Amino acid sequence: MNPPLLLLTLCQGLYLTNNVTFVAINGMVGLALAPTPWLATSPVMAYVAGSALSAPLVARHQRRFGRRRTFQLGLAVAMVTAALCALAVLTRQFWLLIASTLAAGYYNANGSLYRFAAVELVPPSAKERAISWVLAGGILGAVTGPQLALLTRDALPQPFAGAYVALIAVALLSLLLISFIRFPALPVSDSGKAEGRPLSVLARQQVFVVAVAVSALGYGVMNLLMAATPIAMAQHAHPFGHAALVLEWHVLGMYVPSFFTGWLIKRFGALRVMSIGLLLNFACTAVALSGVDLMHFLVSLLVLGIGWNFLFIGGTALFTEAYQPEERTRAQAAMDTTIYATMTISSFGSGALVTTGGWTWMNFAMLLPLVLVAAALGWLALERRR
Repeated sequence: MNPPLLLLTLCQGLYLTNNVTFVAINGMVGLALAPTPWLATSPVMAYVAGSALSAPLVARHQRRFGRRRTFQLGLAVAMVTAALCALAVLTRQFWLLIASTLAAGYYNANGSLYRFAAVELVPPSAKERAISWVLAGGILGAVTGPQLALLTRDALPQPFAGAYVALIAVALLSLLLISFIRFPALPVSDSGKAEGRPLSVLARQQVFVVAVAVSALGYGVMNLLMAATPIAMAQHAHPFGHAALVLEWHVLGMYVPSFFTGWLIKRFGALRVMSIGLLLNFACTAVALSGVDLMHFLVSLLVLGIGWNFLFIGGTALFTEAYQPEERTRAQAAMDTTIYATMTISSFGSGALVTTGGWTWMNFAMLLPLVLVAAALGWLALERRR
């Protein structure tokens, strides 16, 4: 840990405060404003779709303007779009909400690169721990996000409009912190080009394919359940306070293990840690299918969060083996575009499944991507043994 990494960790916590608040309220706001219930999670879908569309643009901006200026631009977008979301809720304009969350994806695509920027602030031998430490900043988001949504729910005449206004202050604080971090200049290849090998060459590597596939599918499964949880709990007569509590424990599960995940990867290897994450995802499904009481939701989402942590940090650490320093922006953009495209599908499917098939079918839908994750991990393990 060093001062720049500490500041970046705090920025990660504020970034997760924004995202957890979005997850806590966007489904409920969508349900209130959407012309039909199955469109309830469309604001969540628009947020991740905007992230997928913005990831290549963010990569170009980072090569041109550098890490810090691009991160600052992303935070400026966060403030503007949060204000537009509040306006959409106050005027009850569903499609303005969709457009605003779509544009907010530019900030999300920026924030997702904090974990890669962390690697540049430490020696190469500490990259796993740097990724873990920055992602551990999500603990701040785990506590403040649900509570922010709960405390500001009725601050303005329309429910949850105040939460969007509060997110403007969150982004402003992060903008102040990021301005004190000096990131190393992004390296270029001997030819003077920042891109290095073309993406078609990078994507043919087994380690590239498996790291991206596991990270994307793990994120998609997590998002499938997390986006639907507030709606599912409302369907089973749980108050919003219960949903906020479940999301708080879920996000704690996502980020508290980060304090030791890097050490586990260093000690046992990324593949073993990711395999444990996969088993925890299956355990989450078993608990979720066993009942709909508060503790069933809380335990299943907590286990889901820990499983995601092992899959995502393991996938990120594995992915750093797939590219050279001058290729990082292109490779990282490809990974995040794939993740956000998968999340877009799961966000839309989440709303459709929970409002038509219910919580039970939501959990059965998890099984197919989890089987694909198992196949990907098994394939890479066999190839490495050979």
